[in-house]
Amino acid sequence: MNYDVVIIGAGPAGLTAGIYARSKGMTTLIIDSGRVGGQLVSLYPEKGIHNYPGFETIQARKLSDKLYAQAESMGCEIKENEKVEEINNGDQELIVVSKLAEYHTKSVIIAIGMGSFKPKKMGCPGEEEFYGKGVTYILPAKEALVGKKVAMFGGGNSAIDMAMISTQVAETTLVHRRAEFRADESTVRELEKSDIRTIMNANLKSINGTDKVESVTLTIGEEDMTIPTDLVVINIGISADLDDLKKWGIELTKDGLVKVNFDMSTNRPGIFACGDVVSYEGKYKQITTACGEATTATMMAYKFAKKPYWA
Repeated sequence: MNYDVVIIGAGPAGLTAGIYARSKGMTTLIIDSGRVGGQLVSLYPEKGIHNYPGFETIQARKLSDKLYAQAESMGCEIKENEKVEEINNGDQELIVVSKLAEYHTKSVIIAIGMGSFKPKKMGCPGEEEFYGKGVTYILPAKEALVGKKVAMFGGGNSAIDMAMISTQVAETTLVHRRAEFRADESTVRELEKSDIRTIMNANLKSINGTDKVESVTLTIGEEDMTIPTDLVVINIGISADLDDLKKWGIELTKDGLVKVNFDMSTNRPGIFACGDVVSYEGKYKQITTACGEATTATMMAYKFAKKPYWA
């Protein structure tokens, strides 16, 4: 089938692009190498999101579900677990090549977020040994935390939000290696009101146990401290793999992200980009930013593909 637009990536940016594309009557395919939802479902599905307009608080998984349902209801064709290998030039078209098929399209929107990402690791003794036995990088469902002792590591919004969920049913300690959190001020204020124990200026020395996690040892200054814990949750960021962009012939910035013009166009005609994969001066990575960029990218893809008389 020939499409007006193929959107690579099914996170918030990709789904928003799909919604706007269908509102303009474009035949639309959204394709993702993993699951629909991107980082929302892969890294912090239980996290509460407090700054998405229209919702005082919404769970990341539920926001993803709503975007997915809206895109489907508007007629987007959506394919999961299908990795794009190439984007080739055809005769007045682009050919998107995956491991399973070739898709012919008039335009492409790249919305792959941080690509094939994976959580960053602490690199301490016991981390690998106890992965899946009390060490995790994603907060389990709240029901699985009841009555446990949880040690959370990180200093950003996600780590604090996860700790706020955990403390509702579990004894929770939040450990940060610096003296101040990097999270939003409003998030830190909520933390200060909670029952969460915070330990600052601390490094994780080791994760201890026999068959499963039993404690963690922290280094604070020149002193060591061991605290009992059943679950270690590490949330210190992600490592991105964006090597696909080089294969696709996309011009990149110094930090390895997509270089775009003000209209979200790339160096290749008919290919646009939006979301966390895009970099420009003043960029602030937020879901709302990604959605706004997706709107612009889609409108430009519409003009490129349909060439309306008013464009």
